[in-house]
Amino acid sequence: MNDTIEAIHLLEEKLGNLFSNYNFLIKENEILLQNVSNLQRQLLEKEQLLEQQKQEFNLLKIAKTITGSNQSTRDTKLKINALIREIDKCIVQLSE
Repeated sequence: MNDTIEAIHLLEEKLGNLFSNYNFLIKENEILLQNVSNLQRQLLEKEQLLEQQKQEFNLLKIAKTITGSNQSTRDTKLKINALIREIDKCIVQLSE
């Protein structure tokens, strides 16, 4: 009889520990999911910033070639033509 009671108490203790560990893991999982979410948001912001800086760099290259630097004006003309085509596409989309 004593062995049965001890086994029950031991089982209750183990279940209590298991439940405590379960609750801890749930809280830790929530924290980790929040961290992942924050890191994904930061990554998206960094990617957007990188894209903006790439565009600014391209515009600066164009501006430098327009001002008469030693670089080829061919690149500038190609970029201007690409921008004109892009503007034309936007106008067509707006008119639809």
